[in-house]
Amino acid sequence: MRRRAWLTLGAVLIGGGGVVTYATASPSDGAGAPGQDRRPVEVYGLALKGTAAGERKLPRTETEQFSLVGVSWTGALKPLEGAAQVRARGLESGEWGAWQDLELNAAPPEEVEAGMRGASQPLWVGPSDGVEARVVHEDGTTGALPKGLEVNLVDPGVVTEAETRLDAPEPAAFVMDASPSSSPSPSPEPTAPPSTVPQPPVTSRAGWGADESKSPDPSEYNAEVKAVFVHHTDGANDYDCAESPAIVRGIYAYHTEVEGWNDIGYNFLVDKCGTVFEGRKGGIDRPVLGAHTYGFNRESAGIAVLGTHVSGAASTAALTSVARVTAWKLGQYGADPAGTVQLTAGATQRNYFSTQFTAGERYTFRRVSGHRDGFNTQCPGDALYAQLPTVRTWAAGPVDGLRIASLTDATAKGSTYYTKGTPVVRWAATTPAALIKRYDVLVDGQAVAATSGAGYAKRITLTPGTHTVTVRATHQSGAVSAAAPLTVVAETTAPVFTAAPTLGLRTGTVYTGSAPVTLRWKATDDQALRQVRLLTPQSATFSAAAYLSNRTARPGTASSWSMRAYDYAGNYRDAAATYTPVVLQESAAVRTGNWSARSSSSYLGGRSYSSSAKGASLTWTFTGRSAAWVVSRASSSGQAYVYVDGVKAATVDLRSSATSYRQAIWTRTWSANARHTVKIVVVGTSGRPTVTTDGLVYIR
Repeated sequence: MRRRAWLTLGAVLIGGGGVVTYATASPSDGAGAPGQDRRPVEVYGLALKGTAAGERKLPRTETEQFSLVGVSWTGALKPLEGAAQVRARGLESGEWGAWQDLELNAAPPEEVEAGMRGASQPLWVGPSDGVEARVVHEDGTTGALPKGLEVNLVDPGVVTEAETRLDAPEPAAFVMDASPSSSPSPSPEPTAPPSTVPQPPVTSRAGWGADESKSPDPSEYNAEVKAVFVHHTDGANDYDCAESPAIVRGIYAYHTEVEGWNDIGYNFLVDKCGTVFEGRKGGIDRPVLGAHTYGFNRESAGIAVLGTHVSGAASTAALTSVARVTAWKLGQYGADPAGTVQLTAGATQRNYFSTQFTAGERYTFRRVSGHRDGFNTQCPGDALYAQLPTVRTWAAGPVDGLRIASLTDATAKGSTYYTKGTPVVRWAATTPAALIKRYDVLVDGQAVAATSGAGYAKRITLTPGTHTVTVRATHQSGAVSAAAPLTVVAETTAPVFTAAPTLGLRTGTVYTGSAPVTLRWKATDDQALRQVRLLTPQSATFSAAAYLSNRTARPGTASSWSMRAYDYAGNYRDAAATYTPVVLQESAAVRTGNWSARSSSSYLGGRSYSSSAKGASLTWTFTGRSAAWVVSRASSSGQAYVYVDGVKAATVDLRSSATSYRQAIWTRTWSANARHTVKIVVVGTSGRPTVTTDGLVYIR
């Protein structure tokens, strides 16, 4: 039992004749004076009063600085059947905050001693200098409320050197102690068996500034730790992690000075940044008896997450640390965090789910349970309670959600990856790295590379051929899991162009600066052709199945048509050929029969020849590999015969419902350059004998 510091109440006049109640510590030692680097922890009490039955209030009251508030009453085991709310005035802002509910179903002590009080969960409100409170009986009835109702304020003070530094931005500035026992333990001590998993870093009681004079009684021990109960502490979640030691000090002072306990109730506390704090003294590696879950403290340990998690989920960092502490403590006794256990009830009561417990009887619990599983309380809140399956999975192993995220320097075709032989394997898992011992990359079942649990990528070397690649994770518990394997083909053979790029003329509109052409090619690969790219004189990308593309080429210009074929492994081969389109005007042809010249900007080169005389002809001679006859078309246009190298090749009808000019209407392509003649002969079609020609285009 610890003596509490009580408040002396007084009053001062303010402008307009009003009265403001204030409170100061008695006796006062001057701690907390402005400019003083360090300030001791202080606890204040203000009585709740009222004349109405079933209601007690505290009007807005100025106080000394405090950061944590709760309500307590006479009778440690007497429940407060009602509702309690408080609001605080911010020290810096001077503004009054919103009303906040206090969690009244806090865990009472299993062994009641004189002077112990019933109390709500303490609420962290941050630095404040004013408080208002109200308590009403359940459903607003006039039923009796417990005696001795008071509001309790805790100033956690500033007690460590790190907290006095203005430049201390991280909670890591506080002492981190991972030694087996960070607090002296009274004799006789129980054994501290080694755990099957590593101990996580823990901030010692000295590190968070515990005043050991508040808990002079010797520690008590259980025979073992069979289960872990997870709690939340209540209070705002927007605290700065640098405040976490002060929050822990505040809870410690509340448990000892307000409730009259001999120490803080929890065995461990965890903040949202994942920092673990040693709770009840006696050695973090020993089965210290806590005061956290009424009726089940004798066989368990309690871990409290700072903040309120009724609707807001706990952070990943906090869950990770809860899982690490859980795995370590249960690992000392060979217990599976994902399993269940029989616990003996130490009291007759009901839990949050109305399960009835009878003292001395055994009941089945999960090894990782919430406070509400053992006691009638909302703790640890709906959101955190819903996250307990994740804690169990992370703590027990194997590594969860393991998958290969990507294979760099490799490309997938369907479910098979292709690489030149040195891909980078990248993986991911939902289990945090701190709970993972190692990763191994396996090729055809053999480990070829390894990283720590913090690793996420590794480059490997594959011999040519088909392989199976996977990643194996070893949880800190030793449990092993593997990602779904990938089929990976390593190969270095480049694709082959079985047909080099060739260019041929096609039908379409011819302009002075462009002629319609078709580019053709054929590429293959010994494994899997991925794509073919046109590099010059234009850029384009084609699928592996493609073998031609309609494009345009500039007449009179020699252009290199360069292409590159890629396979899925990234190997490639180039192929190129140079082609020049040439325009032969109609005037370059040898004429027979009657032809008349026409001029218009619509014609290719501004001129054309027209004839309606049957048998009139034009003959062009050239050396090339593709040719196209260019004409004008209209509804009155007639027909013409086309002869190639003296052999009739086609009869072309120039009739068209819409008038159009410069049309490549007939084309022919050969396998190689050669000397050719193309001759057109007017058919003299009845009623529409006229043929108008714009010339000939060929490619060499």
